[in-house]
Amino acid sequence: MREERGKLTGDVVIDELYTLWGMIAGNVNVIEEGKLYLRGSVYGDLTVEYGGRVHIYGNVQGKLTTRRGAKVIHGGIVGGDIVNEGGRIFIELAAKTLGKIKTKDGTTTFEKLERYRGD
Repeated sequence: MREERGKLTGDVVIDELYTLWGMIAGNVNVIEEGKLYLRGSVYGDLTVEYGGRVHIYGNVQGKLTTRRGAKVIHGGIVGGDIVNEGGRIFIELAAKTLGKIKTKDGTTTFEKLERYRGD
């Protein structure tokens, strides 16, 4: 398990359990067996490959791409487009996406707003 609280520059490949509290100024690629808990910021694109897992609590300034066999839970902010190329994406109510959401393949699910009756 790795935990980062500082600032990294350059592209990063994640192949282990990784929690980011700080920031990465570059592109991030989560590959098989990689699991990213993004609580900080990525100033670049985030790509999730086959077998990769990501939970976004913080923000991604670029595009989020999810490939076949990958899973993403989006509860933060994505500044670019979200492109699903065969993975599974779950978008929470609190999430913000400033670009477009495109599902070319796979499943993209949105959390439902439950209405409660005052009986």
